[in-house]
Amino acid sequence: MNVRLAYGKTGLSLELPGDLNVTVIEPRYVPGLPDPAAALDRALAASIGSAPLAERVRPSDRVGIVFSDITRPTPNEIIIPAIRRALTHVPDAQITLFNATGTHRPNTDAELRQMLGAEVVERFRIVQNDARAEGQHILLGETSSGNAIWLLREFVECDVHILTGFIEPHFFAGYSGGGKAIMPGLARLDTIMHNHRAAHIDDPRARWGITDGNPLWEDVRDAARMVPETFLVNVTLNRDKQITAVFAGDLEAAHAQGCAYVKEHAMVGVDAPFDVVITSNSGYPLDLNVYQSVKGMSAAAQIVRPGGTIIIAADCWDGLPDHGEYRRLLAGARSIDDVLAMVRAPGFASQDMWQVQVQALVSQRAEVLFYSHNLTDAQLRDALLTPCRDIGAALEQLRARYGDDMTVCVLPEGPQTIPYVR
Repeated sequence: MNVRLAYGKTGLSLELPGDLNVTVIEPRYVPGLPDPAAALDRALAASIGSAPLAERVRPSDRVGIVFSDITRPTPNEIIIPAIRRALTHVPDAQITLFNATGTHRPNTDAELRQMLGAEVVERFRIVQNDARAEGQHILLGETSSGNAIWLLREFVECDVHILTGFIEPHFFAGYSGGGKAIMPGLARLDTIMHNHRAAHIDDPRARWGITDGNPLWEDVRDAARMVPETFLVNVTLNRDKQITAVFAGDLEAAHAQGCAYVKEHAMVGVDAPFDVVITSNSGYPLDLNVYQSVKGMSAAAQIVRPGGTIIIAADCWDGLPDHGEYRRLLAGARSIDDVLAMVRAPGFASQDMWQVQVQALVSQRAEVLFYSHNLTDAQLRDALLTPCRDIGAALEQLRARYGDDMTVCVLPEGPQTIPYVR
């Protein structure tokens, strides 16, 4: 049986023994829209719970458009021009594009041109959020969880705030898109760290597909509500990264419709957990490093039995990565229990602590084998992961451990499909 995993830009072909008990779970395929640009134009003109975008913006308004960074496959090169077509009455000089990097590194000029198109980069001013910068953020208020919301001042001071992105299930915020463009996208580091704190990550409602009662998502929602005059432009994507639907208009109403659509197409129930789950991190650009690949591990953890095994294949051309604190936090711990004790310690705060916490929770449930041709065994062991150089050979070793009736599930598109045990 041959299965092709989403892996980097090329994919990874996996030949599975014919006598294995294998279940393959993929999202229900939805073909891309035949004319996504026209679909965006229609959505902006007939928006959800809001006047059309063109009517919301005056010629004198300062307009801020938020776009996703290189770690997300958002089709910015299609979305941004559509917004510009709706705002022909606004001069270019009054439009600023804001890169919602959150805690991620700034994108290079080459990456921006790849993401936005050369014409957009040369035409508009672009500001990238630096969560660690002094004096660039402004305090808007405090959420019900006690989070002081510091957001990029220049964005807040715009008259109209347009949030773009794409919606998919998110491993601790419920769903991506929506207000996440604002927070963590344009937030200061301490605001992000409060939102991603250990108590929130530990909450059983901080998981895939849950928004109501999810403390992380509700904190994001409260922060986004502090920014006036917002307008949402979110899309959904298929496995080919083609736009399948557009949700534009009121921030909360449009996002809720988008989440309902994603739940119908991307979440799949199974009857029982599996001994082994093979997953990816959805290929390029989502599998750029181990940090991002924790999402693929988390998706697999939803349906692996306690004490089972997860095998994840991710390209990781960006390494662990070296930037941020993810690598240092894991390298400084001797075990998964050490990681959890560290992040849960009163007063402990460090960038990336949320990612190592989720990884540790997954590793408590199941062994994690990691396949990547770009990482050494030493790098993977430093990240408290087990290197895997041959997935087929690993499966045969696991069959010797679990028996000939071993059950295997494959998630070829990783977290583009979120399985759950019914």
